[in-house]
Amino acid sequence: MSERSKFKRIRDGLQQAIYKVINPVVGTMVRVGITPNMVTTVGLLGNMAAAALLVYAGMTQGVDGPNYGIVTLAGVVIILSSLFDMLDGQVARLGGMVSKFGALYDSVLDRYCELFTLGGVAFYLMSCDDMIGALLTFLALVGSMMVSYVRARAEALGANCSVGLMQRPERVVVTSIAVIAAGIAHLNLIIVIGMALIALLANITAIVRILHSRSKLINK
Repeated sequence: MSERSKFKRIRDGLQQAIYKVINPVVGTMVRVGITPNMVTTVGLLGNMAAAALLVYAGMTQGVDGPNYGIVTLAGVVIILSSLFDMLDGQVARLGGMVSKFGALYDSVLDRYCELFTLGGVAFYLMSCDDMIGALLTFLALVGSMMVSYVRARAEALGANCSVGLMQRPERVVVTSIAVIAAGIAHLNLIIVIGMALIALLANITAIVRILHSRSKLINK
């Protein structure tokens, strides 16, 4: 078994374990009339709130530096809001509400979530006079958008393209953990390292997807 297959197997196994935990909650949500699009929208609002917290932390820093308590809270809000990425799909599947528009709505709001979140991180680092960190965050955002775009364009042309290590769940985990850890440790360098990791691996993932798609499409 290749390393890629092992990683996918572990990732899928973890995802199924999470589904087993959240399915009772999902069932209750379906019974009370909550729709997948409602869940997706709440996830976006949460990520916008996290971005606002990061902006606030950057704008209100004093002589002792940023308010790291707010930074920690922003990281917690990011990871809690991003759980809705899993909930909306399960609500759609278990509630029999899967639709093409729902899939489109989910994908579009996922992009908005990353734009707001990483935008908030970039603003925060700029407010802390960390231009290198802000630049790395910008590169992380570029890679994140391209990973999604290459997959969408390839699949529109008829090629399955879900390969790569730094997909959205991984990016969310790295971002939220980096922000939380930086807030607890009072060390912005942790965020910068997280952004550097995403910038590197997300852009590599985009390139891997281009090459993978080429092999699938070149003879079509």
